[in-house]
Amino acid sequence: MAALIGIDLGTTNSLCAVFRDGQPVLIPNGVGQLLTPSVVGLVDGDRIVVGAAAKELRVTQPERCVSCFKRWMGSDKSITLGERSFTPVELSSFVLKSLREDAEHFLKEPVTEAVITVPAYFNDHQRSATKQAGQLAGLTVRRILNEPTAAALTYGFHDRTAEKKLLVVDLGGGTFDVTLMDVFEGALEIVATAGESFLGGEDFTERLVSSVLRTQNIQLEVAELQRPLQVARLRQLCEEAKRTLTTQEKASIRLPDEQGQLDDKSRRVEVSREQFAKLAASLCERLKGPLGKVLRDADCRPEEVDDVIFVGGATRMPVIANFVADYLSCQPLATFNPDEVVALGAAVQAALIADDQAVDDMVMTDVCPFTLGVQTAKEFGSEVKSGYFTPIIHRNTTIPVSKEMTFGTMHANQREVVVDVYQGENRLVEKNHKLGELKVVGIPPGPAGTTICIRFTYDVNGILEVEAYVPGATQKFRTVLTQHAHHMSAEQLAEAVERLQNLKYYPREDAEIQNLLRFSERIVGEVSPFQRGQLEEAIDSLESAMGHGDQELVSFSRQGLLQILALLGYEFGAVDE
Repeated sequence: MAALIGIDLGTTNSLCAVFRDGQPVLIPNGVGQLLTPSVVGLVDGDRIVVGAAAKELRVTQPERCVSCFKRWMGSDKSITLGERSFTPVELSSFVLKSLREDAEHFLKEPVTEAVITVPAYFNDHQRSATKQAGQLAGLTVRRILNEPTAAALTYGFHDRTAEKKLLVVDLGGGTFDVTLMDVFEGALEIVATAGESFLGGEDFTERLVSSVLRTQNIQLEVAELQRPLQVARLRQLCEEAKRTLTTQEKASIRLPDEQGQLDDKSRRVEVSREQFAKLAASLCERLKGPLGKVLRDADCRPEEVDDVIFVGGATRMPVIANFVADYLSCQPLATFNPDEVVALGAAVQAALIADDQAVDDMVMTDVCPFTLGVQTAKEFGSEVKSGYFTPIIHRNTTIPVSKEMTFGTMHANQREVVVDVYQGENRLVEKNHKLGELKVVGIPPGPAGTTICIRFTYDVNGILEVEAYVPGATQKFRTVLTQHAHHMSAEQLAEAVERLQNLKYYPREDAEIQNLLRFSERIVGEVSPFQRGQLEEAIDSLESAMGHGDQELVSFSRQGLLQILALLGYEFGAVDE
């Protein structure tokens, strides 16, 4: 059986690990290093080089190499190297292929399957692009795993008796993620996640590069066009200075000439930690958004967080540690190497997929990182405007999950409806990501506002089943959107969809619920006027819960209605309906 490896495909560096002999083990690359720079270069006309060799090329021939392309995943951007053009998916596949070959050399066996991690806030297109890159690299991607979740798996694997609330702060080279989770008795339950796809260590380096150039009255944007070799070498020197400032109070940066060369006469620019903190202040302020969003979504106060875990090499910067410590009033942990913890966790996830006995006591739940919903129209006086986004499954809902909402037709005797499915957080669909559509036909003739029920059922594989039907009608329309599930065979996909059916609950087809409603509506006419409002409120609550198709919510509302009836002296089921 081919090995199943875990891969941390990073903006700045990538690495992989495998689960062996009951432990996750990091895999060295061809030059004996654990970290492979996520840099791709083109040499000798058309030969691709990856990693350290490409990183060196970035200084001497910046026009023939590229980095940070992870930020462009899911976009139509084209990157030119020499005379050839590549997509972000192709560039990522080169890095993944290099990692796969390193793993095969280390394990001395074929490697055809992988778990690949992505930022928690990657959207559907970015996750699909990552899977495509894996396929181009010759890998079957068994799971796309959120990076903070992977980090938590590493901590959870090594401390299974813990009972605490963990906040994972993941600042990598190009992305920032925050995830709150509960850990108890070997179980990891993701509560909420948020992040930003364009904030990472590279941005802090860029601030330093721009600052150094300004001391010479040079604008970075101009220098990149007119002095690319100088900027490429300076970027390397500023990255080294940034690392120096993690352990020392000051760093010295030499300014290369226009050809990127250094000599004894090269000017030096001194930078202190305090100066760097001022340069990075606005970037640090951007950390507040995702941090606050996660705490609000989880209804959690900062003081309720037991431990803060740092992930990603950029968290080594003192300015980050100080900012997070002040914001949360809690000192972060870095028990494991921030650069390595995600790959280790991906290997643990691979072990869970493979049903390895070493992890048979571990359980993990995840959440839907983005809101899923449909396009709707709104009425403003006599004018009707479409293009609005109505959520059905909200972000940070624990998955797998099945939710239902009711909608109405726009016109009298409308016979068909196209359900446009979107993912995102904006109130307008044009600013969200369209995932697909479902056409509903044969709607019975009726007035505008005829009810149509739409149900979303979503699982950890990224399979979204969309179902629509008219209450009372025999036909249900459905489609299955599988952007994340390219790795699954037709048989596996059918089995996964079949499992989704167990999540569904149709309260309108529940005879006991319908009888309870009829009974309660009759009682409304019997109680005193002073009691009627309380009973009607309980009935409304149950009908509202039915509209969501959530069995737990329906059960809660049903129990509430039964309690109100009992207080009023009525017992449902005690009389002949």
